[in-house]
Amino acid sequence: MQIHWLAILAAAVAGFVVGGIWYGPLFGKAWMKARGLSEEELKSGANMGKIFGTTFVLNLIAAFALDHLYNTYDTHVGLHHSLVIAGIIGVGFIATSVGVNYLFSRLPRSLFLIDAGYWIVMYLVMGAIFGVMV
Repeated sequence: MQIHWLAILAAAVAGFVVGGIWYGPLFGKAWMKARGLSEEELKSGANMGKIFGTTFVLNLIAAFALDHLYNTYDTHVGLHHSLVIAGIIGVGFIATSVGVNYLFSRLPRSLFLIDAGYWIVMYLVMGAIFGVMV
């Protein structure tokens, strides 16, 4: 099995960037409202270095797992199939799992749409990177 370290790193960085855009200018205010948080509450007592550092490590793990999954195929996956597989992961596994948790936690639908949407887009972007680079 070949590990595609450059693609893993690029996918992890891309996932981090998608999160910054998604929870920043795109849906940051809506996410805070759905969570019932203010900007002051988010900043107070938060170790942002730890949060961002751990997030990046978790993105690396997700990208590594995606690379491993693509390596299980006997042939080059390509962009189309890479996106299909990433979409299945985002919609079929992540969004459904988040949805079940949010239902039982009685969290708002708007929060589910923001968070599940992020995971779907994040995996599609990672999948595109692998589809192009590997």
